[in-house]
Amino acid sequence: MVRRVLALTSGRIAVAILVLVGLLALLGPWLAPQDPLATGDQPLAAVSGAHWLGTDYLGRDVFSRLLDGSRVSVLGSLEVALMALVVGAVPGILSVYLGRVFEWLTLRLADTLVALPFLLFAIAVIALLGNGITQAMLVTGALVSPLFYRVARAATLAVARSPYVEAAIISGASVGWVVRRHVWVKVLPPIAVALAQTIGVGFVIVSSLTFLGIGVQPPAPTWGGLLASDLGYLSHQPWAPLAPALLIMITVWACNLLADAIRDVSGEAGRALVNSRRARANRLDKTGPVPAGGSL
Repeated sequence: MVRRVLALTSGRIAVAILVLVGLLALLGPWLAPQDPLATGDQPLAAVSGAHWLGTDYLGRDVFSRLLDGSRVSVLGSLEVALMALVVGAVPGILSVYLGRVFEWLTLRLADTLVALPFLLFAIAVIALLGNGITQAMLVTGALVSPLFYRVARAATLAVARSPYVEAAIISGASVGWVVRRHVWVKVLPPIAVALAQTIGVGFVIVSSLTFLGIGVQPPAPTWGGLLASDLGYLSHQPWAPLAPALLIMITVWACNLLADAIRDVSGEAGRALVNSRRARANRLDKTGPVPAGGSL
């Protein structure tokens, strides 16, 4: 699947952007040219060689704070996506095989979680457990998990009715073996699509919470926090919110683009894409190279 995704132009663009964002999260604090927490004597300074994106209202270097704040956004979005994957996908697959009682309980739980406003619950968790982004992201991931539950359950139901799966169960194969050998391969593509989309949703959630000043103790920098602080000084620096807003928008866009690319190369569409490329390669092999200065 990875090769198929990278064979698409949209897949290569999405992967390149997300790899760059990941590198910012890993290396951002070390790449920052100045101390992101150090105040200076030039508040709201314009763009210059010393300050590539200017300074904020306390004289702190905006570019350094943008690099340093990328880690919180990336880790928070991954926490949401991985928590939703574990809490949603595993019960979704097992609900097909563990009987009517387990199926009914998990379906009702998924319906309940869908009805809950996850952003408000994240704020409530922070109010109860303290101003930390990790616990809020884990709870938010659990509330987003019904997406994975329904995707995994629908894909598992389609595979469970296949003759080879029924034959394996009749022959005495365990549920774990059937899931590992037959089900997981078929369920993986739609789960990968949901995972890419959920990472984008996680970026929006983290940015929303930090924009409101929730989840991270000031003066720690975050993309959402930078956006909120810049909005208060638009009369002095009308261009200041563009950098954090563009980073958030491009990252979410790349996640959705990656999800579309995975969807395009999986299932029947993916097989059709592979077959068309093989047919094109066969035609090129039969015709041979074009002679220099000549034509076929």
